[in-house]
Amino acid sequence: MNNKTISILSYVTIIGWIVAYVKSKDLSPKSDLVVYHLKQGLGFFILSVLINVALSVVVSIVPSLGFLTYIGLALLILWIFGIINAVNEQKKPIPVVGKMFEDKFVFLD
Repeated sequence: MNNKTISILSYVTIIGWIVAYVKSKDLSPKSDLVVYHLKQGLGFFILSVLINVALSVVVSIVPSLGFLTYIGLALLILWIFGIINAVNEQKKPIPVVGKMFEDKFVFLD
């Protein structure tokens, strides 16, 4: 797999992220692009899970707040931006939330 494929794979479910992580270990000179998108992908996955769990709890307690489920649609759009950045081989953060993940997950460096 090349760097572009591994970068894209890092956004496709947690299983895809694990496969991308394992494949990135095989790269001889470590690719900054792959490491960057691994960080973005993992951070976005964790954030999405936390937001979806919180929204599920809130909406189950107060059903009139059902409109908050549209936040899931916003997360989908941000996820697509991350994939587009990986396809274009750009080291750009995911809009709105990506800056939070740039200096995290040092075990990937």
